[in-house]
Amino acid sequence: MKVEQIYTGCLAQGAYYIESNGEAAIIDPLREVAPYIQKAQRNNAVIKYVFETHFHADFVSGHLDLSKKTGAPIVYGPNAHPAFETIIATDGQEFKIGDLTLKVLHTPGHTMESTCYLLLDPSGKPHALFSGDTLFIGDVGRPDLAQKVASDLTQEKLAGYLFDSLRNKIMTLPDEVIVYPAHGAGSACGKNMSKETTDTLGNQKKTNYALRANMTKEEFIKEVTEGLAAPPAYFPLNVMLNIQGYESIDTVLTRGQQALSPDAFETAATETGALILDTRAPQTFASGFVPNSINIGIDGQFAPWVGAMIPDIKQEILLVCDEGREEEVITRLARVGYDYTIGYLKGGFAAWKASGKEIDQIVSIDADQLAQLQKENAVSILDVRKKTEYLSEHIQNVENAPLDVINDSMAKIDKNKTYYVHCAGGYRSMIFTSILRARGYDKLIDVKGGFKAIKDSGKFILTDYVCPSTLL
Repeated sequence: MKVEQIYTGCLAQGAYYIESNGEAAIIDPLREVAPYIQKAQRNNAVIKYVFETHFHADFVSGHLDLSKKTGAPIVYGPNAHPAFETIIATDGQEFKIGDLTLKVLHTPGHTMESTCYLLLDPSGKPHALFSGDTLFIGDVGRPDLAQKVASDLTQEKLAGYLFDSLRNKIMTLPDEVIVYPAHGAGSACGKNMSKETTDTLGNQKKTNYALRANMTKEEFIKEVTEGLAAPPAYFPLNVMLNIQGYESIDTVLTRGQQALSPDAFETAATETGALILDTRAPQTFASGFVPNSINIGIDGQFAPWVGAMIPDIKQEILLVCDEGREEEVITRLARVGYDYTIGYLKGGFAAWKASGKEIDQIVSIDADQLAQLQKENAVSILDVRKKTEYLSEHIQNVENAPLDVINDSMAKIDKNKTYYVHCAGGYRSMIFTSILRARGYDKLIDVKGGFKAIKDSGKFILTDYVCPSTLL
């Protein structure tokens, strides 16, 4: 018996490879499917099934390509109505993989089709639970996403279904069952996920707030629904791609890997209105970039921030990348449904600069320089971290302009005024500054190292949230 978690950090997503006696199954595959096929081939195994726990919102699954390339049928649980051929399993239905059995446990709540798969060992004993977005380590799936697809499904109604699913289908399982969720900390599919990506069900019963034995349904609904941040705008768009289908990843890669000379790149940008996305490291970008390009670094939380910052998944995109990473960037864009990369700058930014074309720059200063400026004059500082981060601790008298609600934050900014912009470590502040610069805000100065550097310098007065007396 082989059970392997294939975890992708930038999406905080877990796919699973299960194998027994020459047969394999994949659960919740990512968009690029070659690694699963190659793994099975190396093990002399045949992929027999592709299982989906639900219609994912935060990424585009690889179920269609994997099924087409292997002949393995796609399996969903009850209530799923995709636009392509699948097996819609019944609650309790069993599927054989070699000497192993996967048993369908329909667990509505996160979505109505949400389904967990219970792995039974050769003796029929429960061994592991592939819990999708129903149960995470330290949390449960947020119940407010399906209402974006069906308006009659309120988050309270879904939370009630989730309570019943957890109590009646999952908490009744043996404590030694291993829980393998679809996501870990960093995913927007929950609000309190652990950094751990697996645990025993028994330990989760002891430590997961949503699995308290004495919890009433009303208490559960209140605790699970309070404090939910608005989901990223691309979530419902990814759901529809997963339901309706999409282009093959091979087509997306072929279209995107068009190497363009600086002249051809400039022409394409002018004629198509494509967005220029520069995926180099923030400070590398700041030192010189193609005018009007935006920076979202490939080595950060790339895909989620692309989804949050680029509202149209059909937006045509031109890439500026570190040389040799073009295919990686196109693949990671496709993971969240951005399939319309139309080419990249051959030779990277160095080729653009060597061609003598116009370049732009963003001024960056360090925390010590900011402290000196603040000492000499009153300066305007923008903290672009999330509101919760800001409330936890921030520079005294500094305004919060969160990146995740950039259009609202932009309304607070005077184009004619100089601002010093920081986030937690320098990644998000460059996204923020580059987007606003492309919109004509040219007086934003980046603070290298972000709040960590500011705090470490010891030169700033910091404060945290003080509850107003009216709320005490």
